[in-house]
Amino acid sequence: MKTLEDSDMHTLGSELPAMFDGVKLAAVATVLYIIVRCLNLKSPTASPDITYQDTALSHYLLKSCPLLTKEYIPPLLWGKSGHLQTALYGKMGRVNTPTPCGVRKFLPMQDGATATFDLFEALGDHSTGDDITMVICPGIGNHSEKNYIRTFVDHSQRQGYRCAVLNHLGALPNMELTSPRMFTYGCTWEFAAMVGYIKRAFPETLLVVVGFSLGGNLVCKFLGENQSNQDRVLCCVSVCQGYSALRAQETFLQWDQCRRLYNFVLADNLKKLILSHRNSLLSLSSSNIGDADLSRLYAATSLMQIDDSIMRKFHGYSSLKEYYEKESCVHYIHKVTVPLLLVNSSDDPLVHQSLLAIPRTLAEKMPNVIFALTQHGGHLGFFEGAVLFPQPLTWMDKVIVEYTDAICHWEKNRPACQRSSHRDMNPCLQSTRVTLSG
Repeated sequence: MKTLEDSDMHTLGSELPAMFDGVKLAAVATVLYIIVRCLNLKSPTASPDITYQDTALSHYLLKSCPLLTKEYIPPLLWGKSGHLQTALYGKMGRVNTPTPCGVRKFLPMQDGATATFDLFEALGDHSTGDDITMVICPGIGNHSEKNYIRTFVDHSQRQGYRCAVLNHLGALPNMELTSPRMFTYGCTWEFAAMVGYIKRAFPETLLVVVGFSLGGNLVCKFLGENQSNQDRVLCCVSVCQGYSALRAQETFLQWDQCRRLYNFVLADNLKKLILSHRNSLLSLSSSNIGDADLSRLYAATSLMQIDDSIMRKFHGYSSLKEYYEKESCVHYIHKVTVPLLLVNSSDDPLVHQSLLAIPRTLAEKMPNVIFALTQHGGHLGFFEGAVLFPQPLTWMDKVIVEYTDAICHWEKNRPACQRSSHRDMNPCLQSTRVTLSG
């Protein structure tokens, strides 16, 4: 004879499979929701948001550079996540990376440092027939052997550009320092030495200046420091820089967009790079770095701590604030008069949205500046592809060369009296602000 408890147990037993199925379904739904949110799959693709002034040059550039006005389409499954774009760039740089053949140049500096850069000759004639050299400044702690630099150099060579790539002081593996300092956020000495060498070695060449991330800050500061630095410069392109280190330092301590975590990872990489040169930094008699500074370096968990204990002392700055103020391009970039393309991504986890007001305001006020803000791309990612696998060339690689080609043809077709300095803008151009939004 069945009891009431037996009947309840039988009913519960028959419902358990259905309950487990419901839990599984809920778990799957939750995972899918998280994936969709994390991968940002619902975000639509769009053309870059372009801020510029209504000038003849701007109209010509936007007509000649379709990549700036058409949709940027990242790989469907992961390309809409700025974190994954940034992580893939950080881990592998690029896919199917070529190995361009260049010659390494060594330049002795006045303070005893030895600057180095790699020179890559063009693999054909430029479409204008002119001799044009790209002078390239990589990102923090990077050099010519990084995959993203190699890919960009190979692409530029094939379009007829000679390329000179700065190796940040102390960044090359197995290259000892010859003075007690390394690269810093805005020291332009080595870049200036490279540009000076190119001008002397190739007296007929015209220059295109390109900077990535920290390199973008450095090249814009270099051009704005002295008007003569813009001689023979056709244009400048800056990608994914932050413009003001002083404003950026507070955002790097926030957990928004995991920025604090990125700060820790970047600091750890920089720490390892500095410590690889600790013998040189300590042994040279003119060094400003002591054992106590290295002790603080070991304990550092952020870029700001490293900058305060080590980096600012290379040039004798009395405080971190002074270091950030003097080395940021925000105080120099408005003096750049050559055509200037500033590129950033909205989902760049390293560059806070508040910093993007700087290039946008600049483009609203200066007729030579175009600011392109993509919706996706991360930090120096900008991968393109259909569903899963990215293409070898990125949107960034292609847009820099496309913009540069357009500038070269614009300059070639101008009357000789207008292009003698390679930097004067047409004073008759209209100066009204226009913003294109995709």
